[in-house]
Amino acid sequence: MIEGKRILITGGAGFIGTWLAERVIERNTVVLYDHRFESAPLDYSPIVGHPNLRTVRGDVRDYDRLSPEVEKADIVVHLAAIVGVDNVMRRGRETMDVIILGTSNVLRAAELAGHVERLIYVSTSEVFGPSSFRVHENSHPTVGPVTEARWTYSIAKLAGEHLVHSYHRETGLPTVIIRPFNIFGPKRIGDHAMLRFITDALGNRDLEVHGDGAQIRSWCYIEDFCDGMVAAMVRKEAIGEDFNLGCAENTLTIYDLAQRVIRLCQSSSRIQFTQLSFTDIDIRVPRLDKAKRLLGYNPCYGLEEGMAPTIEWYREHLDALVRRAAE
Repeated sequence: MIEGKRILITGGAGFIGTWLAERVIERNTVVLYDHRFESAPLDYSPIVGHPNLRTVRGDVRDYDRLSPEVEKADIVVHLAAIVGVDNVMRRGRETMDVIILGTSNVLRAAELAGHVERLIYVSTSEVFGPSSFRVHENSHPTVGPVTEARWTYSIAKLAGEHLVHSYHRETGLPTVIIRPFNIFGPKRIGDHAMLRFITDALGNRDLEVHGDGAQIRSWCYIEDFCDGMVAAMVRKEAIGEDFNLGCAENTLTIYDLAQRVIRLCQSSSRIQFTQLSFTDIDIRVPRLDKAKRLLGYNPCYGLEEGMAPTIEWYREHLDALVRRAAE
């Protein structure tokens, strides 16, 4: 249990930040730092207006704005990044700038503060490249060619990992690195396969599958992921370590996922295959031995068990999500 702490979450208005804030807000002060709060997942959260919630509008690249918030925090969770394949491919320079400079700013401020009890850096499973079957924490990262804009996100996140671990090794800063593997659930919006499939199925529109749909993913429900995040915030064994967090049991192809969404939504949608316009990841499945051993991590939500509340949430907010997608 985390109690009596001031917890700063950068990128805090987003999907993971909102869910994590909901988990810890009753017994702690939670500060969500983000450049934009409008039309964000936080808008849909019951913690809006909570007496323990603080929101700060700012860019993680702005050290003078960010550093006072880091200096007041007991625990820092660094999530801020440009996300979504389309966003990353259009905004490569900004993607790298936000991740690398933002991470450097968070670490520098935490070192100067001298009292941060835990700093969680959320990286990405994409550091393992296009083919990552049962990858563990010591698996070799794969760096994509510079001519493919898709990889600007993962290379920046990987650089952030090295920077985080360097601060731990050289200054003793109590850091933890987390790599999420396909997290889904209610309140996730933006560019995301699960969201696109469900909203299209609820509208009885054709589901667009890139390539032949044989790409393999392991899907992790947000409640399970937050269990791992909270453990990383409190367990001493986590300090200085890196962890893959996901759910290997929920593994299937993208085509199979589309079929399952259609069935669960009781939709008349069909599946349409479209040509890939970007480099995709063929397979992404984690090994979780280390997280289970050191964090006590044990994901328990089956795929359809997590999809049921996710579908219902998208159904409830369908009109707003469709309007957002059209903007």
